[in-house]
Amino acid sequence: MVCSQRREHTMIYKAMNEGIDFKKIFQDAKKHLLIEIEYGKLTVAEKVSILLSRIILILVMIVACSFVLYFVSSSLVAVLADVTGHVWLGNLIVAGIHLFLLLLVYAFRKQLIIDPATRFITKLFFNPND
Repeated sequence: MVCSQRREHTMIYKAMNEGIDFKKIFQDAKKHLLIEIEYGKLTVAEKVSILLSRIILILVMIVACSFVLYFVSSSLVAVLADVTGHVWLGNLIVAGIHLFLLLLVYAFRKQLIIDPATRFITKLFFNPND
């Protein structure tokens, strides 16, 4: 124990005599740490902005698809009303189609929604190439 303390003191004494500037080393280390923190902040800001832009894009696509689905459904109701002779029956058939599609999406939600979202988030935040 005493021997190792002497060795440390001797090393420090040698370093001081050889002209090593500990203040400069400390200042350089501090600058490096501040640069790393700034880089981390910029990286997080970039990743969050990519994530938010993807969410906004998905919301816009959902709204656009909703309008398309509404007009296609209305047209299908009109065609089915002509074929069956009853508007209520056309509406009922279209509602059944919508329910079936909703059940399909729910049944395959892991493959259609959860897995792609997980892959995207994982690639975005844990990409080893960054």
